[in-house]
Amino acid sequence: MICRRREKGFTLIELMIVIAIIGILVAIAIPQFAAYRIRGFNATAMSDLRHMMTAQEAYFTDKMAYIAPGAEATDLSAYGYTRSTNVTATILSANSFSYQMAAKHNSGDRIWTIIGPSGVIQ
Repeated sequence: MICRRREKGFTLIELMIVIAIIGILVAIAIPQFAAYRIRGFNATAMSDLRHMMTAQEAYFTDKMAYIAPGAEATDLSAYGYTRSTNVTATILSANSFSYQMAAKHNSGDRIWTIIGPSGVIQ
């Protein structure tokens, strides 16, 4: 009596189908992942602008004036503002009763701006 052992394993076709399915899933996931990263970078820049706005208002409470353009890195840090990595945040204009600021992450695709003190981030 001949006893054949039953061979176990996957056929080449089955393995190719699994690899094709994984390839399709990766092709769908990678662009979505890139979009999520950009949204995260944009959210970081918006958050920096909000913190900068809060520090600008704290400065106004102390000095009764807003910080002029070019001084935000040194003066606003004393009021709790710390710039995030790779975010460019600037004061575009300021006078005794209003200011305009902008922020952008180097890897983001949006520039957020606000005209304060009661403006909306756009």
